[in-house]
Amino acid sequence: MTRQEKKPPALETTLSQLRAGEGGWICGFESPDPLTQRFMELGLLLEEFVEVLHQAPFGGDPLAVRVRGSLLALRRTEASHITVRKVPKL
Repeated sequence: MTRQEKKPPALETTLSQLRAGEGGWICGFESPDPLTQRFMELGLLLEEFVEVLHQAPFGGDPLAVRVRGSLLALRRTEASHITVRKVPKL
């Protein structure tokens, strides 16, 4: 197995815990059904890559995230319901 074929260890966390410039693969939702439905309507689907582009100062709202080429603004409380496998920076 070459270096390129090795997968880095994946860490599960919530989208709200990622910092600007970090990303991960969506692996689950811990939310009521209406909120999960809203996430899916926005394109936040299982196994999609999501990247945090910007966050408000002092840990405030909103988070700006990119998913499937779209830019979305999410409240931190909403983002805390989305579980992601964090991709470590190389």
